[in-house]
Amino acid sequence: MTPYIAEFVGTMMLILLGDGVVANVTLNKSGMKGAGSIQITFAWGLAVLVPAFIFGAASGAHFNPALTIALAVDGSLAWSMVPGYIIAQMAGAFLGACLVFILFKEQFDATEDAGTKLGVFSTGPSVPNLPLNILSETVGTFVLVFAIKGLAQVPDLADGTGKFLVFAIIVSVGMSLGGLTGYAINPARDLGPRLAHAVLPIKGKGSSNFGYGLVVPIIGPIIGAIVAVLLYGAIF
Repeated sequence: MTPYIAEFVGTMMLILLGDGVVANVTLNKSGMKGAGSIQITFAWGLAVLVPAFIFGAASGAHFNPALTIALAVDGSLAWSMVPGYIIAQMAGAFLGACLVFILFKEQFDATEDAGTKLGVFSTGPSVPNLPLNILSETVGTFVLVFAIKGLAQVPDLADGTGKFLVFAIIVSVGMSLGGLTGYAINPARDLGPRLAHAVLPIKGKGSSNFGYGLVVPIIGPIIGAIVAVLLYGAIF
């Protein structure tokens, strides 16, 4: 399996499970409606963990353009591979979101609030403030990537245990910072599904809010990831 196929299928699974839990918990007529943010936060961590076990050996299980770019910056990944990784991640995220829509179409039809529907696909700020929203995504992604790099400091860490620790990192970021912007911490996680929201025939869907989506969940994570690998390299 090529790393590009691994990134495509892995990111598709990530979004299927991640956006799926948001649909499961927020849309009308879902059997788990109202389960709340705790279920969403844990399920997003698991959504990364599951494909990471499957595709980690094939591609490194990035599933995140910000992480891919940062690893190229610190020399862990060849720059020639970056475009293919990002295209695969975006395409996988788009397809995963489309599958969520197909599976939950009846629930989307039964839900009137346009903001709830957009929230299944993409992130948004609890308080719109562009500089602080970008900073939130920057800091959240910094913690994610710095901690992932820091796993190298754990003596004799087994690969499977490392995947569980990445799950813990994502849950920690979500629990502590997720209420600010929805902790995209991954441009593909937000932009791919946001594009799906824009083109899918979702009843009463409203705006896809690209004014936010093309700025905060892209710029913040990329900055945070690059700063993380540079600081890690300077320290260690």
